[in-house]
Amino acid sequence: MPINIPDDLPAAEILENENIFVMHGNRAMHQDIRPLKILILNLMPTKVETEIQLLRLLSNSPLQIDVDLLHMASHESKNISKEYLNRFYKTMDHISGNKYDGFIITGAPVEGLRFEDVDYWDELCAMMAWSKSHVYSTLHICWGAQAGLYYHYGIDKFPMERKISGIFPHRPIVRNHPLLRGFDDIFYMPHSRHTEIKRESIDANPELQVLAISDEAGVAITARYDGRQVFVQGHMEYDLMTLAREYLRDSSQGLDPDIPTNYFPGNSPKATPIMYWQSHANLFFTNWLNYSVYQETPYNINDICWEN
Repeated sequence: MPINIPDDLPAAEILENENIFVMHGNRAMHQDIRPLKILILNLMPTKVETEIQLLRLLSNSPLQIDVDLLHMASHESKNISKEYLNRFYKTMDHISGNKYDGFIITGAPVEGLRFEDVDYWDELCAMMAWSKSHVYSTLHICWGAQAGLYYHYGIDKFPMERKISGIFPHRPIVRNHPLLRGFDDIFYMPHSRHTEIKRESIDANPELQVLAISDEAGVAITARYDGRQVFVQGHMEYDLMTLAREYLRDSSQGLDPDIPTNYFPGNSPKATPIMYWQSHANLFFTNWLNYSVYQETPYNINDICWEN
């Protein structure tokens, strides 16, 4: 799937060098099809890295996608310049009148805080409320998934004794769900978090369905029954070295992190990891774009509304 992004976005050159199908704005304007409009709320401090990871996965379907990048107006980013954000990102004020076929809310390194203590929580709540009437399907990732479950359904997160970090085996438990079409009996996904959502909390809500679980990492994928809200506690989008960078960062800060599980060959941080989760990551994002978004969203995007 070609992704339509600004011609001068720095991620474009990296993606093109990886043989990712990138369509620049000028070419996209001359095609007579309706592209999917996808909004990405990037809460990660590593903005460019996260952009690249998500855009890789959004590019693998045969439909054109227009991508808007969103950041929090109420939060000052410390790892990216204001000039970069002003050039490539929008705030809620810029897009509140728009409608989108899909919305992705990323994770954020704020798990140690109560949701209400996160400095941009009120703004995020406003965005999640807005999404119900302006977005067809929203995909929440890691802390974004926990925040979405808390805001929409009152399901809280719980601290874990040790940070869960590594690549863990998962199994689908709703085999016929469109999001899991083509999945093997076992698939792998990275996790990197200090908190978790309990399965019993989700099972108690009749609007939600647990789709995939891990014996070690817990609930992995949850969805509203109509597919309009999807919650992934892991990080399918992570690239080969993301967990290594996090491990080295935590080690340098004296946090005594565990070596990521099932990640370094021989469990040696000096060894180069092996990629073995990318195919299912691509399949999941393609399934979400196709079955939760493209097949269901109205052709007239202005007809998007919320139906309980």
